[in-house]
Amino acid sequence: METSSRLAGPVNLRGRPRHADKVPALARGLAVLELLARTPSGLTLAELGLTLKLSSASGFRIATALEALGYVRRDPHTKCFLLTQKLLLMGQPQQAGRSLVAAALEPMRRVLNLTLETTQLCCLAEDSCVIIEQLPSLHAFKYFVDRGSRAPLHCAAPGKAMLAFLPESELATTLNRLRLERHTDRTITSKRAFADELAQTRSCGFGVDRGEHFEGIHCVAAPVLDRHGHALAAITIAGPKERIPQARFNELGGLVMEAARQTAKDFTE
Repeated sequence: METSSRLAGPVNLRGRPRHADKVPALARGLAVLELLARTPSGLTLAELGLTLKLSSASGFRIATALEALGYVRRDPHTKCFLLTQKLLLMGQPQQAGRSLVAAALEPMRRVLNLTLETTQLCCLAEDSCVIIEQLPSLHAFKYFVDRGSRAPLHCAAPGKAMLAFLPESELATTLNRLRLERHTDRTITSKRAFADELAQTRSCGFGVDRGEHFEGIHCVAAPVLDRHGHALAAITIAGPKERIPQARFNELGGLVMEAARQTAKDFTE
């Protein structure tokens, strides 16, 4: 869902917040993690050093330390360092020792069995929604992406579902910085039209993607709400528009809303 160039160009560590300079090793380690997060295909030790302006010895120490701690892994064939799922799992909501993924899995399985379509659990991550769990479609031809993949909030059903149920102040802040970039001919790029879309999402209780992110892919998503009615996450189904036509949006919206309601109940009780 997210693409990036292999090398992002030199990164100036001095551009980080001033207090980060007090712990230079920590700052460099975080810079490595942030760079790898922007480069899903991974980077070699030489590429990490070149991009972050690290000496070979410093780059080696940082990368191997992160590998030993489980935050990165090294592909034995390409020798590239890649992020593991550790940060993703650490970042998911937890309550009383129970993870949101654990609470969502059974409701997600019911949605999968009823629809046969890929079912995902997504959370907000700055200006994107990130997939933290996924059950692949039972069809031979399916829509499927990696866990940890991101999608723009404005053209993804889970993004709309979560935005529509954020606290007003948080929503306003997010919308102010959101860039409504066009991905297909159906992408909403007008802030007024997007505000109307969010109002419709709040009214019906679920968000939709009519091929706005990827041509020919439709999605329907419902927010997982906390006790205050604010979005913690979203459960979504995604698949070809031929199997998820607009005529089925209300039906499928009801299914994901029930799954999201059950997830919230199991997670918060």
